Amino acid sequence: MTIVEFPVLLDRAQVLADRFSVSAAHHDETGAFPFSNVDQLYRADLLRLTASLENQGHGGGLAEAQAIVAEIARGEPSTALVLAMHYSHHNAISRSGKWPKHLVERISTANLQGAALINSAQVEPRIGSPSHGALPDTIARRDSNVWRITGHKTYATGIPGLRYVSVLAVTDELVPRLASFLVEADAPGLTIVETWNATGMRATASHDLILEDVEVPIADIIDPQPASEGLKRDENASAWYFLLIAAVYQGIARAAGNWILDFAITRAPGSLGQPLSTVPRIRDGIGEIEYRLAINERLLRTTAEDADAKQRLGIQPGLVKHQVIENAVAITTLALELGGNPGLRRSHPLERHHRDALCGRAHAPQNNLIREMAARAALSARAVGSPP
Repeated sequence: MTIVEFPVLLDRAQVLADRFSVSAAHHDETGAFPFSNVDQLYRADLLRLTASLENQGHGGGLAEAQAIVAEIARGEPSTALVLAMHYSHHNAISRSGKWPKHLVERISTANLQGAALINSAQVEPRIGSPSHGALPDTIARRDSNVWRITGHKTYATGIPGLRYVSVLAVTDELVPRLASFLVEADAPGLTIVETWNATGMRATASHDLILEDVEVPIADIIDPQPASEGLKRDENASAWYFLLIAAVYQGIARAAGNWILDFAITRAPGSLGQPLSTVPRIRDGIGEIEYRLAINERLLRTTAEDADAKQRLGIQPGLVKHQVIENAVAITTLALELGGNPGLRRSHPLERHHRDALCGRAHAPQNNLIREMAARAALSARAVGSPP
């Protein structure tokens, strides 16, 4: 097994991003899952980035992962979102200590041998995201030496291209447990219902997943907890989730910013007689885009480095996600304004970047809940501290 240095992997990601950008409009128009992109990620050896060295990976941390995800998103963000989920899972598989050894070995070997993507299925029609506190309706029923899982999941990102799905369910035991169960994506009883027809991020193919008595070996259970305690997420896993989601939308914003830069430099209307880059209003808009991109870059990089250094971050990664996505929406909105009427055409890259950026606000927990978490933390700290 060869370990590739990160600068080499980042160079490969930059090449792939340029290549993926050529077919991005096609994937947006059709909603077709980008199988070819995933295959190229595998052949470029990028899928092993965040698996540990012991688990046949490159041992990359969150700082490296967010940089790669942002770069891929610059070319085709749906591919980047699927990659972000894959990276988050391999970090947890390698480093959390919550995955059984036999599953770690199975997934690590598959990740080495092919494009064995993994993601979770947690959201449901009735309860929404488990981040809101409700238990899933999906049930894992014990039957001798297997679990039989029945339920309905929504927004299963990348499901057509996944090899494995980590399904959140409640056991039917006398004292129920909440756990994830590793399911093969082609398991009998698992059906994909093509419900995803969103405004943006269309090629993520985040369809519904129906499980009817899907059989899972009794040992393929991950991190069981008393169901009465609800879903618990550790700080490291949350930081990876928040920052890699945010990195996708930073890549989208960078793509919009790059388009406007090229447009301003090369476009010289006859009535002006010189490039648009000489117009103060255009220069001011470009300046605003660049300052928001720079803020995002700094927030993502330094927070990821802090997470890799195992510093306590509390709710900071959630706040970074909030700010980076809001900046991405502002950037793509301003890019549309600077680009003028052509940017509103359905076939125009700016129109697509804007729709994709708006989808960032839908990722749970949504911004109002993140602000509630921030308020709760601030009020709690003030209550136990000294008065001003």
